[in-house]
Amino acid sequence: MAGDRRGQMKKPYLNAVILGIISIFSYMVLFSKQEIVTSITTKGGGYAALPILAAFYFSFIHGAFASNILSLLGIEAAKKKK
Repeated sequence: MAGDRRGQMKKPYLNAVILGIISIFSYMVLFSKQEIVTSITTKGGGYAALPILAAFYFSFIHGAFASNILSLLGIEAAKKKK
């Protein structure tokens, strides 16, 4: 049936746009407040964990954005055959 779309997945347009905006905004804040970020993260002690947490945050947001973009382009991971 030509109109039957049950087997097809919806394209993640909205997710890609939202995650792209969050990613861009996060990088803009990081680079515009560079002096504050540097002064806080170089204090030592418990503050040393902040760059690691920031790396995880940016990795997650940017990775999710990139995954949605690849899905929009039709690039998916290969499925393993059992």
